[in-house]
Amino acid sequence: MRIPSLIWILHFMNLTKGQDNTRRSSSESRVCPAGCATCSVLNGCLACKPRLFFHLELDGMRQRGACLSSCPRGHYGRRSPHISICTRCKEDCASCFSEHFCTYCHSGHFLFGGKCENSCPNGLTANAVLRECTECSTGCEVCVRRNMCVRCRAELYFLHGQCHLTCPREFEPDVQLMQCIPQVHCEMGGWTGWGPCVRKSSMRAYRRGQETRNRQVLRSPSVSGDPCPHVSEIRKCAIKKRPKSPSRL
Repeated sequence: MRIPSLIWILHFMNLTKGQDNTRRSSSESRVCPAGCATCSVLNGCLACKPRLFFHLELDGMRQRGACLSSCPRGHYGRRSPHISICTRCKEDCASCFSEHFCTYCHSGHFLFGGKCENSCPNGLTANAVLRECTECSTGCEVCVRRNMCVRCRAELYFLHGQCHLTCPREFEPDVQLMQCIPQVHCEMGGWTGWGPCVRKSSMRAYRRGQETRNRQVLRSPSVSGDPCPHVSEIRKCAIKKRPKSPSRL
């Protein structure tokens, strides 16, 4: 009689344990974040649903598990038959596609061939904006992309992101800045009225003189700009007789 009694006791214990597991699983399914297969209150996700990546996130001083469809920046996804996880990129790599292929570098490093290098090989420039080794256009020493130069070689002039041996039309070289700057053409104001007719001592005719008019330079030309024309004109004139004063009676 003792053996059957012991069997019943063990069966009851297993049944109770199964009910507790069912309740715990049901309770966990209600509090687990989306994507979790199993979880705990303290540790977050413990296992993920299929095709999701397991990732440890910082929650204050603790780490909590999360299940994500894609890994966050600075991590890449590794799949396996048992579990898919998010793995951190290499130290100098800000984002990556895999362990050996970086897609964006941290400051001070430059992307070349999927790796982050301290310097770029010959023929390429270290692009601090894109953080990658960029092939510049001909004559360019530093560029932000192939067709956008920011500094030319010593003998070339800079203009609109390009390098020129000679400046194009309507531009002229600035040899100090080594840039092509717009030409400035002379701009004149309007003429004043003609001045009074004045007789000069060198003029033989008694009643012949000269009168003058002027205009101002509003904008001086640059070195290669159109020069200013004359600023004054002189023409001959006839001096009018002064009217006689009326005789006194």
